[in-house]
Amino acid sequence: MTTETGNVQWVITGASQGFGCALATEVLDRGGEVLAVVRDTEALADLAAIHGARLHVVTADLRDQHDVAGVGEAIAATFGVPDVLVNNAGRAIVGSAEEVTMAGLREQLELNFFACAALTRLVIPGMRQRGSGTIVQLSSQGGRISFPGVGAYSASKFALEGWSEALAAELDPFGVRVMIVEPSRFRTGFNTAHSLALTPELEAYADVVGPVRADLAGADGIQEGDPARAAAIIADLVASEELPLRLPLGAEAVERISRSHRDGLAHVERLAGLARSADYPGSAPSRRAV
Repeated sequence: MTTETGNVQWVITGASQGFGCALATEVLDRGGEVLAVVRDTEALADLAAIHGARLHVVTADLRDQHDVAGVGEAIAATFGVPDVLVNNAGRAIVGSAEEVTMAGLREQLELNFFACAALTRLVIPGMRQRGSGTIVQLSSQGGRISFPGVGAYSASKFALEGWSEALAAELDPFGVRVMIVEPSRFRTGFNTAHSLALTPELEAYADVVGPVRADLAGADGIQEGDPARAAAIIADLVASEELPLRLPLGAEAVERISRSHRDGLAHVERLAGLARSADYPGSAPSRRAV
């Protein structure tokens, strides 16, 4: 399925490579207009030469709150209220909880969560008042499951997913939609030094974190996911009437997330009797607003 994008106006962060670049290319090829947020403008020189005035480029380091505010000003000046915001910019740091410094953990959250939240909050009022708009949050299968060495990265994506799930419910009455994208391994620049940082190693964690470190650092160029195919899927869904809250992308994401749900349900059922015994005896079931 290919759905025309037409004159739809998209804001895409992290557009110099990977999903961001693939999505910018897809939208422009469909006739849409893109404001691309990048750190390296040269990466989009070819796209600019092809699409001219329909591609707007702004440079920013989204870990810097001043730069985030500047992106908000650029969005307002270029589109007023965009049709679609894609929060794609992100990096990962690999290391155990003891190996990742507090500064590193804060930096991970600053880019992968707080910058996304800040940009989202900048476009919400206009979308809400207009009664339409789509916000796409690039999470990861690591936003649903975690494993040794990726705790800092998963913390940022778990935060993004929880915040965005609430956001979707808050904005639904106003016609504004939210989609959380959960990719597995895709052939982007994620597994290069540009986007993947490795902490100094402690010998104590060599056996448990070492294999993860080696796997992630050695995956570039052999990932099974195709960013162009993913971009087409995302663009099609944004153009459709039915937008899922969550979109797993890639066979591995489907398998791992499905297994996590099955294992989690089995765990809750196994402990259900013990868990229920913590309530006051004879108390009425809880009543909730949602």
